[in-house]
Amino acid sequence: MSSNNPDRVYTAGLVVIGDEILSGRTHDKNIAQVASWLQVQGIRLAEVRVVPDVEAKIIEAVNALRSANDYLFTTGGIGPTHDDITVDAVAQTLGVDVIVHPTARAILEKYYAEKGGLTEARLRMARVPDGAELIPNRMSGAPGIRIGNIHLMAGVPHITAGMLDALTGTLEGGMPLKNETIGCWTAESEVADILRKAEQAHEKCQIGSYPFFREGKVGANFVVRSTDAEELANCVHTLCEALAEAGHSFTPGGI
Repeated sequence: MSSNNPDRVYTAGLVVIGDEILSGRTHDKNIAQVASWLQVQGIRLAEVRVVPDVEAKIIEAVNALRSANDYLFTTGGIGPTHDDITVDAVAQTLGVDVIVHPTARAILEKYYAEKGGLTEARLRMARVPDGAELIPNRMSGAPGIRIGNIHLMAGVPHITAGMLDALTGTLEGGMPLKNETIGCWTAESEVADILRKAEQAHEKCQIGSYPFFREGKVGANFVVRSTDAEELANCVHTLCEALAEAGHSFTPGGI
């Protein structure tokens, strides 16, 4: 968990993996997303490398950035296709075998039960370097992977966002996180724009959204986090004002 050591600057490296980024077919959104998330954790993104789907290039970048920083993050290359080789590259870097994680397999079996079942390709998403833990992914079943100070995440930005949210507050950083919760009996999708604008207006804050279904109604709890108490209070105020203006009643402290 975050420990209070304001004099120590914690750093992270990010390796963005994928031919489609380098060709320009896909515009990367994860660099900004990971950088701002890390800032809220009290960790500075020190270096980013973008590499192709080539094992030697991934290994070289992972080795360089993990040894130079407290943390290493990767995005991309953990999907079901033959060119998704991040897991293999990281396992080789660490000198461990690749195994099928039993919990990841169970998650995928459940997720794909009514979507054609767990094919050989889909089972690839349960492969992890031996000794790894899973990073929960509430968006698409397939979990991210955490081994030591290395975090392997999806390339699709909204899935990456969910994985980052699951990691919030679990890394040792420069300053402790403060948080406040606001509950709302409304669908998450109806207020997505309000959440985005509130977060953009307060760069030291991050807003996690946790939808639920209770008593036959949909709702969501919004958790605002920051290392800065004043910024946190300002962001909560902005969010509550915007929700009220849009006609959504809310509950401070959460539902």
